[in-house]
Amino acid sequence: MARAGVARSYPLIVRAASQQAKHIMAFELRRKEWERIEKEGIAAYPEECCGVLLGKEQEGRKVLSDIVPLNNARKDSPRNRFLILPEDFVRSEREARARGLDILGFYHSHPDHPARPSDYDREHAWPWYTYLILAVEKGQPRDMTGWLLSDDRASFLPEEMTLSDDGTKFEARSGT
Repeated sequence: MARAGVARSYPLIVRAASQQAKHIMAFELRRKEWERIEKEGIAAYPEECCGVLLGKEQEGRKVLSDIVPLNNARKDSPRNRFLILPEDFVRSEREARARGLDILGFYHSHPDHPARPSDYDREHAWPWYTYLILAVEKGQPRDMTGWLLSDDRASFLPEEMTLSDDGTKFEARSGT
């Protein structure tokens, strides 16, 4: 899904499970945002938390500036699903524009489940956007991973993430 007005460059090459080269961006965040997402996951436990990632694309990287925590509107199964209402998405998009930022993606937690996307996550995701997933085990934050949906929507690709505070790099692994 192309976003109007967004120029893309894909400098990093990551091998997908099929061994076919895929070009994706790196995602950069500060420890402050990482910790805020962890706090959201703890507060929502045993339900999933969710929110929007705001920032800018800079020199082939997505650079996170802020998160917008949102209410998980899923009423029937909030322990293993999340729902962002259209009006919450529109409000987040307006906030981003007012601040000169873009929506870079979304985050959510997986209570008592690994930090990797489910089939449900894939079926409801959009290409280009970053999807951060935080595993919360027995109320404690564990792994956080970043993912991009492939253009053909068939699978998620691990996205390299960097903590800009200290330059630490980490990447999701398909089998974790």
